[in-house]
Amino acid sequence: MSLRVSAKIARRELRGGLRGFYVFLACLALGVAAIAAVGSVRESIEGGLKREGAVLLGGDGEMSFTYRFADADERDWMATTAARVSEIVDFRSMVVVERDGATERGLTQVKGVDDAYPLYGAVELDPPMPLDAALAGNGAVMERVLAERLGLAPGDAFRLGTGDYTLSALLTREPDGAGDGFGLGPRLLLRTAALEGSGLLEPGTLFETKYRLALPGGDLAALEKRAEARFADQGMRWRDARNGAPGMTVFVDRMASFLVLVGLAGLAVGGVGVSAAVRAYLDGKTEVIAILKTLGAEGHTILWAYLIQIGALAGLGIVLGLGLGALAPLALGPVIEAQLPVPAEFTVHAGPLAEAALYGVLTALVFTLWPLARTEEVRAAALFRDATGPERAWPRPVYVAITAALAAALIGVAAWFSGVPELALWSAFGIVVALGLLVIAAAGLRWLARRAARTHMVRGRTAARLALGAVGGPAGETVSVVLSLGLGLSVLAAVGQIDANLRAAIAEDLPDVAPSYFVVDIQGDQLAGFLDRVDNDPGVSKVETAPMLRGVITRINGLPAREVAGDHWVIRGDRGVTYSATPPEDTVITAGDWWPEGYDGPPVMSFADEEAEEIGLKLGDDVTVNILGRDITAKVTSFREVDFSTAGIGFVLSMNPAALQGAPHTHIATIYADPEAEAAILRDLATAYPNITAIRVRDAIDRVAEVLSSLAAAITYGAAATLVTGVIVLIGAAAAGERARVYEAAVLKTVGAVRPQILRYFALRSALLGAAAGAVAIVAGGLAGWAVMTFVMEGGYRFEPVSAVLIVAGGAMATLLAGLGFAWRPLAARPARVLRARE
Repeated sequence: MSLRVSAKIARRELRGGLRGFYVFLACLALGVAAIAAVGSVRESIEGGLKREGAVLLGGDGEMSFTYRFADADERDWMATTAARVSEIVDFRSMVVVERDGATERGLTQVKGVDDAYPLYGAVELDPPMPLDAALAGNGAVMERVLAERLGLAPGDAFRLGTGDYTLSALLTREPDGAGDGFGLGPRLLLRTAALEGSGLLEPGTLFETKYRLALPGGDLAALEKRAEARFADQGMRWRDARNGAPGMTVFVDRMASFLVLVGLAGLAVGGVGVSAAVRAYLDGKTEVIAILKTLGAEGHTILWAYLIQIGALAGLGIVLGLGLGALAPLALGPVIEAQLPVPAEFTVHAGPLAEAALYGVLTALVFTLWPLARTEEVRAAALFRDATGPERAWPRPVYVAITAALAAALIGVAAWFSGVPELALWSAFGIVVALGLLVIAAAGLRWLARRAARTHMVRGRTAARLALGAVGGPAGETVSVVLSLGLGLSVLAAVGQIDANLRAAIAEDLPDVAPSYFVVDIQGDQLAGFLDRVDNDPGVSKVETAPMLRGVITRINGLPAREVAGDHWVIRGDRGVTYSATPPEDTVITAGDWWPEGYDGPPVMSFADEEAEEIGLKLGDDVTVNILGRDITAKVTSFREVDFSTAGIGFVLSMNPAALQGAPHTHIATIYADPEAEAAILRDLATAYPNITAIRVRDAIDRVAEVLSSLAAAITYGAAATLVTGVIVLIGAAAAGERARVYEAAVLKTVGAVRPQILRYFALRSALLGAAAGAVAIVAGGLAGWAVMTFVMEGGYRFEPVSAVLIVAGGAMATLLAGLGFAWRPLAARPARVLRARE
């Protein structure tokens, strides 16, 4: 019976329309829309990746090897298993162009293909022509960015190693490009047979072979097990169409997960607005609630009446958000897909919409139950007195517990759906800490404002004294404004700090310690001449060299490596392996001992200490490494420090020289040189040794910076959406306080204040609140930035002041504009009419 009465009261209240709930609806709809849109885009990309998995990979399955081509047994197995097989060789090299006595060079990622390539999809060229015609003889195609960099046009000649080739066309689309992963240079495509005699595929040089399989059907998981059971110990790595572009999949998942977390911060900001809107609405219903209680209505009847009303409006906001979140990806689909290197299926996806709806429901409950529940236990007389300003009591403990449980459920859902629970939990913790800081800051600001309003400094400064009094008063909007705007600014400040520190690490820190060139594929008989050239150059400050092989860790103590180490990055692919009779200069041994010089016993190994700890290695453990199809089992005799952040030479695995005796290999080198000496070094080395590849570290860093810039831009857009929600909440708080400002202005005019004084008072009050929110955002954003850079990125942190100043200025400006926007009606109101209405 009570619930029926509550529903009847709610229905009658809803007849009054949506007045007072526009901010409520906007905040909830924006938060839900952001999460729904991000989830829909992620689902669309994942759908495209799944549908086009075979095209992206280049086959239904792929077997790859490092440093070698498949042997006869492996080829026979592939021929009997697959309907068609395509062989690809992939490596880095230098394109050389000689023109008018000058020589230009550019790093490229070379793909040598056979006649069967591509098994799926099609290569698109400019001008259009069949791939067979473009690659006939010594023909080749390359990406436009590389051709333009070197000034090449179709028909022009260039050199690769010691071979001469002709550019037939520009490569505009490579069907399996996304599946090949990140490359340090633009793509160049030619026939593998055309590489004979180029000196680029000598024994020991760094290259990878991939065998794409067109399968007649069957279970890919079962086929993977068969292939690994037979060939895993020979260094074979398997991929298939179930995950044709694993790097892209991981990138999309992590990006979407992080953006969902930013969206949750937006929901938290919107939740503050929702809570403020409900409080403001209930403030306007004080007399109605008091009358209902006077007439005998029970507290839970009134609670349910307004809970039903808020629930109906929350449902409307969630539906609006879902509609916006579903339609936005459809409308922007062509634009998004044009920027993606992979296909996408832009349609309405039920999963992300259901996920966003659940977030919306939990957020609405968390932020509305508290203000609604406070009305249940308050007496009618107290409600009438509450109109004069005193703050309300806390709700009953049961509602506090329910609110806490709902908040925990919201955090748990975020951890479950994001796919990165640890990041979700830490982000939720950060949001809670930020909210706590903002509440403390709001309370501190009110206390300081009350104290400052009574000091001698504000005597004679009417506007300042009034502003401080309003900020410190119990019935002002201090808490609402500082919470809503402060959390939005905190998210933006954190993103700004992280972005600035990443850019600083790339643009400033690394070049100070990184080498100029990283040189690979130096043959043993070329090493002496190479060192003679660079050691005698006065512009070269340091040269490091090391023998280089690559191998796959297949077993640890006789067990499959993945069973022992899981999915650790050291186990996932092939790793660099070197050898040394004595510890290299500056080597720090952290445990165990290096083998004696001239040691010729069973193979032994030194392992990077941090990686060893992560996968659980101990001194004396046996590690089996497959190098060129041969298993070498070595005992771990020492651990050593390896710093990969310097971009210098660093190996996880180092073995005694006798263990690798007879294995064909090359050498790598790092050259630390003055910028003005770099061009001459590259020219002389490339001329003397056309087979070597010199990778300019600055160019590689720029490629990484380009990827990070895209990531930072996407995150910044998400943070900006959170800030937009905060601004809407801010506008709502200003609108909710308009009635009070009308009365204030009337009283002030009555006692002799003029419009400019009142306007200064309103403006100063708004600016103080905005500056306070911005100041707290700097602290919260700085702490978040430090935590991410230190614990997630494992890098250094330096406070970036420019974005911090912009945050404070932006907060003050936003509140000032919102306050002034709702100051015109109070300024124009006639005191007599306003005061008579309050009698």
